[in-house]
Amino acid sequence: MRRSPRDTEDSARKINRRTLLLGAGQAALVAGLTLRMRQMQVVEADRYRLLSDQNRISIRLIPPARGLIFDRNGILCAGNEQNFSAVIVREDAGDVPSVLHRLADLIPLSEDDIARTLRDIKRHSAFVPITVSDRLSWDELSRVAVNGPALPGVTPEVGLSRHYPLVEDLAHVVGYVGPVSESDLAKMNNPDPLLQIPKFQIGKLGVEAQMEDALRGTAGTKQIEVNSVGRVIRELSRRDGQPGENVQLTIDAKLQNFALARLSGESAAAVAMDVTNGDLLACVSSPSFDPNKFVRGISNVDYQAYMTNDHRPLSNKAVTGIYPPGSTFKIVTALAALKAGQLKLNETIRCPGFIEVSGRRFHCWKGSGHGALNLQGALEQSCDVFFYTVAQRCGIDAIHDMAQTMGVGVRPDLPMSAVSEGLAPDRAWKKKVRKQDWLIGDTINAAIGQGFVLASPIQLALMTARLASGKAVLPRLIKSVNGVEAPIVPPAPLDLPEAHLNGVRAGVWSVVNGTQGTARAARIVDAGMVMAGKTGTSQVRNISAMERETGVIGNDKVPWAQRDHALFVCYAPYDAPKVAVAVIVEHGGADHQAAPMARDIMLYALTGGMPPLAAYPANIRGTVDTQLKALQLRDFTIPPPSRSRA
Repeated sequence: MRRSPRDTEDSARKINRRTLLLGAGQAALVAGLTLRMRQMQVVEADRYRLLSDQNRISIRLIPPARGLIFDRNGILCAGNEQNFSAVIVREDAGDVPSVLHRLADLIPLSEDDIARTLRDIKRHSAFVPITVSDRLSWDELSRVAVNGPALPGVTPEVGLSRHYPLVEDLAHVVGYVGPVSESDLAKMNNPDPLLQIPKFQIGKLGVEAQMEDALRGTAGTKQIEVNSVGRVIRELSRRDGQPGENVQLTIDAKLQNFALARLSGESAAAVAMDVTNGDLLACVSSPSFDPNKFVRGISNVDYQAYMTNDHRPLSNKAVTGIYPPGSTFKIVTALAALKAGQLKLNETIRCPGFIEVSGRRFHCWKGSGHGALNLQGALEQSCDVFFYTVAQRCGIDAIHDMAQTMGVGVRPDLPMSAVSEGLAPDRAWKKKVRKQDWLIGDTINAAIGQGFVLASPIQLALMTARLASGKAVLPRLIKSVNGVEAPIVPPAPLDLPEAHLNGVRAGVWSVVNGTQGTARAARIVDAGMVMAGKTGTSQVRNISAMERETGVIGNDKVPWAQRDHALFVCYAPYDAPKVAVAVIVEHGGADHQAAPMARDIMLYALTGGMPPLAAYPANIRGTVDTQLKALQLRDFTIPPPSRSRA
């Protein structure tokens, strides 16, 4: 059937319209593809280049160099040594157990080490480098590097590890570092990504822990290129981090070493303080320990040896230990009674050898009594009855307030671990803690530093420094950070009359220099370094009435742990005080042990070197010379050996 011309025209129009629509669609598709290609190749080129690079580029954190710690004279106390290690990245390694067993053929790696590494790998993201072994020798590191193609994901690393060149000398002050633990991370709200690196070390004790943020620094980064099996091909770029800040302590490392040597063999503590600004010149706890053992991973044998030692080497007795201060606390009682107006400077009180209160007899250390004494004589001979009497007059609340004024019962603000607050008890404390009323017998015990009263050696040094200076000095341990001197707040004068302070000062001068002074044997005869001090004996065991009647058993006849503590506090020079020292010898048995130790430490602090024999009484110079020559002192003229294995 023939189509009409009209039908033909309509059909042609439809075909032309469809052709145009199809052509327009094709043109739009080509234009869209062109635009998308331009978008991907030009506009988003960097994004897709990065996505491509991520298949072959790994970004890793670079731990920063930890800040150094120095003593006040620039002697290195905590440094960094070169450390070679092997690390593995799970996402680059593939079959991790197989790689680890191949690595064990090259370096010492036990099955326990492999199991520990596998546990660490499971706990962390696939891209986090896990330390398999550290402290490798140069030969071991070389074997790992040469066999790199057979060890996908394994990289030899050269890093830094903490080292303490003075070993035991400042262990309790500086502390040590150790690997980050799960409990460490749990205490932090937003932990630094560095802390996620296995075996990354942070401060665990002492200044290392308390100044962790300053010492740690900030991480750097590096980009490394790896092949398809995870082997590192090359390092593409590196951005070093910011090293930690260097810290300078107020401690004098040489004095610290001398004091530790002088306390050797005893369970003891000593603190030396600058009375003008509170700088801690020495802060010693004996015996000490080697912090390097904890950095490297202390063995069970070494740890058990520390833990089972009855002299407690891991305990910082200087700031953590709290003890009844014994008769050293009579300084506080005297000042409290004077301030309360319950004692006059020249008033005399008779000591018959005891005092009776509420039907109970409180004895003086001298059974026959001291007779009539004024304040100076009572301090010189350490008469207990004198202070029993004045304590009853002024009451425990006045003694409590004066104790805190002098630094006892107040926690020192220091960047050290477990700093104790001590205890200056009062009525409210006993009611709250013991649920009991305060008794007059409690006041009498507190008057001579027994009963509930507790103080740390650093608090006793602070008490002595405040007496010597008449100012509320505060202890200071950090001298500078990154060369910037730590601010010293000028201490305010104590709210005490100068006449009261001078009255007590005269008494503590007599303790050392008086004819009947309890520490006369420890006096300094050099006129420019005359010392004032106060002895103390802290009773450890109770003495029954029957024992007093039959005779008190001597300390040398009871087990070591039942012997009294020996204490001594002092300052010098008497006319222009510079240094205060406090010493406690646990179970020392008598205060005469602590006094000579404190005297020797004082002389070293004042002279800056070995105590001069001319400063000692002539009759003991030979004995002192022998004793000082026997001390095992560090030779600071010989630099510590290099720890680098490069």
